[in-house]
Amino acid sequence: WGWMWRFARRCNQRDMLEAGRARQALLDSSRAMYGDLIANGTLTDCDWHAVGLFFVHLSQSHFEHYAETDELLRREFGLGARAVPGDELIQMEPALKPGIAGAWLYECDAHLKSDLVMQAWRRALEARDVEIREQCKLLKLEKSGGHISGLVTDTGTLKPRETIFATGAWSPLLQGELGCRIPVQPGKGYSMTMVRPEQCPKYPMIFEEHRVAVTPLTNAYRLGSTMEFAGYDASLNRKRLGLLSAGARHYLHTPTAEPVLEEWTGWRPMSCDGKPIIGRIPRLNNAWLATGHSMLGLSMATGTGKLVAQLLTGQPTHIDPHPYRVDRF
Repeated sequence: WGWMWRFARRCNQRDMLEAGRARQALLDSSRAMYGDLIANGTLTDCDWHAVGLFFVHLSQSHFEHYAETDELLRREFGLGARAVPGDELIQMEPALKPGIAGAWLYECDAHLKSDLVMQAWRRALEARDVEIREQCKLLKLEKSGGHISGLVTDTGTLKPRETIFATGAWSPLLQGELGCRIPVQPGKGYSMTMVRPEQCPKYPMIFEEHRVAVTPLTNAYRLGSTMEFAGYDASLNRKRLGLLSAGARHYLHTPTAEPVLEEWTGWRPMSCDGKPIIGRIPRLNNAWLATGHSMLGLSMATGTGKLVAQLLTGQPTHIDPHPYRVDRF
């Protein structure tokens, strides 16, 4: 309830804009870095497509009302979309049913396949002699003189010079060990990945009235969305999954396909103020935190990594780190 109270207090225009500007700095830097990493061959074979994103509206009233959101995003963030009326939209995206009012196209957006980009990161890191240890459970921290002297795991004790805790939705479980507040809650999301339907969309889309996201991939097709606060419950709620296909059915000629390759649920690290938590942990001079990215972890990953590296090594930072500081709570 404490997290929910802090979140509710920030549901206002001022805090929304403040969080939005903090997010934008990381999003813009990350988008540019992804483009560079793809272009220079550091990240390969990750199904990257820079085709934009449609926010699709069934009804004319919703389509027209979104103009207010577009105006705010243009004014406050310099982020404008192109209004695409229904007739033109169907020409651009034939997978959509006729009769849809229209959409707003964000041409700056790109998408990739998350598991493939993780594999690409692994290849790039191992080529640089980075050791990756899997199935290695952290049991406790050894601390001495205001710093971490050891990481006790079920495969042995590590002696780190610096430690970065990029622990996602599990971060609040470390509050006691780290001696700082980490107001993050797991926000449960769902997705269904299947083979590409006969009429597969060309563009990724968000169906505004039904809160469903559609992602076309080279060899697959994904429906995702929903937000559920249920702690660390990892069960698959069949009703939630059903809402994804039911919502998409209003918009697409072929909203689903067989076979379904994966039904998935995962936890987003939802911070109470909508901003990531990045920086040195106050009581530990060799420990750093990078969490609280909410629904935008992959989108902010490269900018976050660069910022943490700059802070840790004492370099000038490419964006202002102040909005993300750990001691703001």
